Amino acid sequence: MTMRTGLTHSELKTKQRAIREGFPETMGLRVHRAISWIGRAEACDEDDGKFIFLWIAFNAAYADEGDFQTIQPGERAAFADFFGKLIALDEQRRIYDAIWQRFSGPVRLLMDNRYVFNPFWQHHNGIAGFEDWEERFKASSRAFAQAIQSGDTKRVLSFVFDRLYVLRNQLVHGGSTWNSGVNRAQVRDGAAILAFLMPVFVDLMMENPKEDWGRPFYPVVE
Repeated sequence: MTMRTGLTHSELKTKQRAIREGFPETMGLRVHRAISWIGRAEACDEDDGKFIFLWIAFNAAYADEGDFQTIQPGERAAFADFFGKLIALDEQRRIYDAIWQRFSGPVRLLMDNRYVFNPFWQHHNGIAGFEDWEERFKASSRAFAQAIQSGDTKRVLSFVFDRLYVLRNQLVHGGSTWNSGVNRAQVRDGAAILAFLMPVFVDLMMENPKEDWGRPFYPVVE
């Protein structure tokens, strides 16, 4: 089976312009913002910036105003809800194919990398209760393997974005050096995974504008 190449910013923008009249205002704003950041990432020629711009696009697409108004149940739960909705709407199985074919190698390498496993850093930052990070890492690997074996795309995505979230924190909170000689593999692979998935996520949203994609917390205010 031949994998379809990733959607470009230009393709997404052309599609948006053609059908945006039918978009609910809140969903249209989400898509408009996400596409703008996908375009910025596409123009970026280095992996650190590309990853950060794509994560902003991800936030623009999924973050709900309720996440800012109440005590958050955790990013993992919000991610899982968003992924579940997308996968249910993905009749062409583009997300499934990306995870199981196009990025199966990078995904497995990411999951095997302790440097994007949060309990590893909790322990090395001296936070009590994470002395067993190695056992947690092994348990996570076993659970990931079970998700792979059962073809559970939603759970696999949740595992992957758990790791990508740690990478996001390292970059955004100044926990790494720009264009550093270390940690290159996970930044490169993380940016490549997001560069393929984010346009697919936005495309699925545009194809299903009547779904409840939530309200952006920062609306346009005149």
